[in-house]
Amino acid sequence: MAKKKKAAAPNVIKRPPVVVIMGHIDHGKSTLLDYIRKSNIVDCEAGGITQHLSAYVVDHTTTEGANEKITFLDTPGHAAFQQMRLRGADVADVAILIVSAEDGVKPQTLEALESIKAADIPYVVAINKVDKPGADVARTQASLVENEIYIEGMGGDISWAGISAKTGEGIDELLDIVVLAADLAELTGDTNASATGHVLEGNQDPKRGTTATLLIKNGTLASGSFVVAGSAYAPVRIMEDFTGKAIKEATLSEPVQIVGFSEVPVVGTEFSTVASKKEAEALVAENSETTASGERFGRTDLPIVPILIKADVLGTIDAIKHELSSFESDRIAVRVIDASVGDISETDVQNVSATENAIIVGFNVKVERAAQDLAERLGVEIDTFSIIYELSEWLETALKNRTPKKEEKVVTGKAKILKHFSTQKYTHVLGGRVEEGTLKANQPVKIIRRDIEVGSGIIKNLQQAKSNVTEISEGEFGMQVESRDTVAPGDYLEGYETVVT
Repeated sequence: MAKKKKAAAPNVIKRPPVVVIMGHIDHGKSTLLDYIRKSNIVDCEAGGITQHLSAYVVDHTTTEGANEKITFLDTPGHAAFQQMRLRGADVADVAILIVSAEDGVKPQTLEALESIKAADIPYVVAINKVDKPGADVARTQASLVENEIYIEGMGGDISWAGISAKTGEGIDELLDIVVLAADLAELTGDTNASATGHVLEGNQDPKRGTTATLLIKNGTLASGSFVVAGSAYAPVRIMEDFTGKAIKEATLSEPVQIVGFSEVPVVGTEFSTVASKKEAEALVAENSETTASGERFGRTDLPIVPILIKADVLGTIDAIKHELSSFESDRIAVRVIDASVGDISETDVQNVSATENAIIVGFNVKVERAAQDLAERLGVEIDTFSIIYELSEWLETALKNRTPKKEEKVVTGKAKILKHFSTQKYTHVLGGRVEEGTLKANQPVKIIRRDIEVGSGIIKNLQQAKSNVTEISEGEFGMQVESRDTVAPGDYLEGYETVVT
């Protein structure tokens, strides 16, 4: 019998921090990331990065002369990507909360802070755009304190730096305090353990096949092993670092791209590493059973609008799902029946053609000609977008168009019956007084007695000062009301209009 391979002795060392930058959409996250990437990545020539991963590693030399590595997560900033930001904070060790020195704290700043708090990670503050003519650092500091962000020098202990993401001013100081925050968190990892971490991005590349970006949080990932993420697995044969360089091994806090997954893994999924394909397939089967038992749509009696989502990357699917989750209605329920990466195909159209009210939504993808032709024949709606704001507006309209209409009776006026003169063939001749609002000729009315509706009718004629009028809004008046129900002095008539919403 072959001896089981003995596990290597633990080798626990300091782990580089994984950092996420969060804040309002216009406060400079992308500019800061761009500056740090261009200034601090020294291992490749300018323009040498051949691909764009969801994370990258930078080198930073502190004021004490220590050489530190920092991994930055590159996350989109629009509010629709809230789930990705939350997920980013979940895999991050330290957050940078960026605030403009011109604008101060904005609602999205507080949203970002809530995400950071939910992830329970330390954060530092970057007051950006200090080089701008309209910059007011003191006012921005006060804005932070007003929102219970207590920075150093203002009664708190949250470190901060004034920076310009455009010129680079203050960025070295910012990176110093990021390193300090990470040191205080005492981040460690075992380089001899099997690699574990999270999926940052998944993609179906037409040339390379199914790829995914992984972030290693513990252990070492080496060629020859297999990674498993949910229901997807891949042999570690083609592995590249964030610059696109082929590598044989990666370790703590490093982002890597793996080519050859069995399917596109779900963004945010934890991955683990096993030694063989057999072990990988067994773990996938176990994960699939867990997922199947955990994913159940809530039951509803409301009409369902089915949505099929196709996007260029899985992170965008999260954005679309977030937009859908913000749609509220007491008359319809939205269900995502499928979501995957890639162009919209004929198969996608066939899959939804038998489902009433289904919508196919595409983001940054093409519609295959055969799919378009089939959709037109079968009456399947397909819409594609490249800007998240347009998608948001369209979804709102498309879902409202599929919302069943509801009739609502809106009361326009109320009158008290003072006298009942006569009745002939269900037509009551009455005297009344307007209590509120307006009553109109040919308007339906409810008959109210002691706050209970006891009948209904239609105003056939209105008179005031012995003249016929079309509506009445004050004083005493006469009227003819057609109703099969009894009307008596002391009753109230409520005139109403039926509004379709």
